[in-house]
Amino acid sequence: MLNLFYVSISGNTRAFAKRLGAYADKQHALDPANPQLHAVEYSETVDTSIMDKPFFAMVPTYLDGGDGINNGYKEVMTLDFRDELQAGNTDNLLGIIGSGNRNFNAQFGLTAKHYARRFNSPVIGLFELRGNNEEAAKIYTAMCNYQRDFDKRGVKRALV
Repeated sequence: MLNLFYVSISGNTRAFAKRLGAYADKQHALDPANPQLHAVEYSETVDTSIMDKPFFAMVPTYLDGGDGINNGYKEVMTLDFRDELQAGNTDNLLGIIGSGNRNFNAQFGLTAKHYARRFNSPVIGLFELRGNNEEAAKIYTAMCNYQRDFDKRGVKRALV
């Protein structure tokens, strides 16, 4: 089982979590050795025990404007989720998945990149807006590889 903890503001991240879950179900039906996805959306009242086991985090990108290089790299709207992750067991955080809009150039997926540095966990995939089937397949494969690596080594891949 792949565990995914995510936050969705506009519904795009939630839509991709559902797409990713449907892809995982299809892969599991083809071969039961392929893991299914257990996705939990963050809310102020959510049971955060998902962080007690190896998990992945998925975040949208909402920033305060600018170009993401000289300015506009301050995260907004996902701060409560970030704080929840900070309070949890980040040793179990295997990787970060991010979303955004490619029209914003350097800001695309910037929140995921910030989280990766903060929690010493790699960005394992980025998708645009609601994502597509190709992105779901690529991210599912990455999640499986990182989970398999964790199961084998007993520790997550870290940035440093």
